[in-house]
Amino acid sequence: MTRGRLKARRIGVLMGGTSAEREVSLRSGSAVLETLQAQGYEAVGIDAGRDLAQQLVEQRIEIAFIALHGRHGEDGTVQGLLELLGIPYTDSGVLASALAMDKAATKRLLRQAGIATADFHVYRRGDDVDALVAAQQSYPLVAKPVREGSTIGVTIAHNPQELRAGVLAAAELDREVLVEAFLAGRELTVGVLDGTALPVIQIVPHEGFYDYRNKYTAGRTQYLLPAPLPAALTAELQRAAEQAYRLLGCRGAARVDFIADDDRWICLEVNTIPGMTATSLLPKAAAAAGIPFPELCERLLFDAGLEK
Repeated sequence: MTRGRLKARRIGVLMGGTSAEREVSLRSGSAVLETLQAQGYEAVGIDAGRDLAQQLVEQRIEIAFIALHGRHGEDGTVQGLLELLGIPYTDSGVLASALAMDKAATKRLLRQAGIATADFHVYRRGDDVDALVAAQQSYPLVAKPVREGSTIGVTIAHNPQELRAGVLAAAELDREVLVEAFLAGRELTVGVLDGTALPVIQIVPHEGFYDYRNKYTAGRTQYLLPAPLPAALTAELQRAAEQAYRLLGCRGAARVDFIADDDRWICLEVNTIPGMTATSLLPKAAAAAGIPFPELCERLLFDAGLEK
């Protein structure tokens, strides 16, 4: 599809939604909408509530740019709705979105493919939490909802009491909770665009870990780009990110998160709709690769247009 034909299509930027990441999504969507409109696209913003199908029809949307994060946006549900309506959309499809949103399913696939990931257990709401805690042999451990993002509901537990509290808190957000070994080390992320890895970013919070506050508050985190890593490790992480992207069947943009210490690295998760805010990681990596934000948005939109 040519740029001219794409500009003749009515584009809906889906943002907001009903997940715990609504505010971040509104920021992502606003940035994308402003950029597309500045480039001459007929783009409108749509707050993706329960009336989303009605809005898409009433607004005569022909292509959807998904800027939703978390449940009912990043988990395959909105993608399924768009499939039913025959509206092409940006980034990954139904299956890849659902798999990546489920951290436990992702980790099982990573392990089967030989991509290193932390040992883990899955707690299901209603299970015996005391038995789970008693079975743990070493700390620290991380407890987090299986299907949330932006580090929402994450606890780093240093003892059984903290683990029990963290599991129960995460179970308030999701019926399944991932409990995995904690690896202290560099927090690293690799954006993947159309199957090709972007430069590696090292994330250095000024205090604590890369939680919701540090992610979305300007000035609380330093981003080292490119990450100051040995060339061999950089190449290894980029290959692993591309492999994980292909393994889940991703399309468009994705981001793969890692932790690395002096001896090893592990893959944490795959994000199929990376943030597009001023502090977001994928736009930073794309810019470092010579792809400015307007071009990034246009490339994702062009990829969606090819699907129809």
